Amino acid sequence: MAQQPANPLGEQIYLRVKAEIFDFHLLPGDRFTETELAARLGVSRTPIRDALYRLRREGYLEVGFRSGWSVAPFDFVRFDELYDLRILIESHAVEKLCALEDELPLAALKAAWLVPVDSRESDPRKMAGLDEAFHCALVEAAGNREMQRVHQELTEKIRIIRRLDFLKENRIAATYDEHAKILRLIMRRKATEALILLRSHITQSKSEVRKITLHMLHDARGAMLRTTEAAST
Repeated sequence: MAQQPANPLGEQIYLRVKAEIFDFHLLPGDRFTETELAARLGVSRTPIRDALYRLRREGYLEVGFRSGWSVAPFDFVRFDELYDLRILIESHAVEKLCALEDELPLAALKAAWLVPVDSRESDPRKMAGLDEAFHCALVEAAGNREMQRVHQELTEKIRIIRRLDFLKENRIAATYDEHAKILRLIMRRKATEALILLRSHITQSKSEVRKITLHMLHDARGAMLRTTEAAST
């Protein structure tokens, strides 16, 4: 578990900068200094430094002796490994759910995903959250708390890149269709078919991650800004 900062202001700054990285206001390679960030946020450098070193420990930032801070580049090998671990954990969860004889605790997932096309979410930011919630709920329903904890940690680690998937309209529609099929297969205790679809579903997302370029990240920053502006009007 990540170490928590000692003061509330450091926590606020940590969350603020992390959100800017996740929303692509800060892109991989972007540079800044503690002084610049302190001036922008209107705080002293001490809580700034605490927050930035916490983000460095988590792999989001890098620091140079003379060059200041920069957003860390994407480590695609690490993302591949995290996606592989995700497949293992979620596959175990699906197998366990399909083996249960009691009624499955999936009412909330059915209400969210077995819906008409005109009731589907279209906002990429909200869709990313819904997608996370679907997969986390499957693991939670399986009842293994240690697997749930590890799964939540890796979900946090891939969030920054996973949400790019939903800037494409066809990926939103595909996610709804595939989640609905996975749920129906689990409810029918069709473990083999559910596992094949789940693994294909996650592998496709993993493949989309591999296509990301710096140009796409700049486009993503613009799309996220437009989404934020639209939500505020």
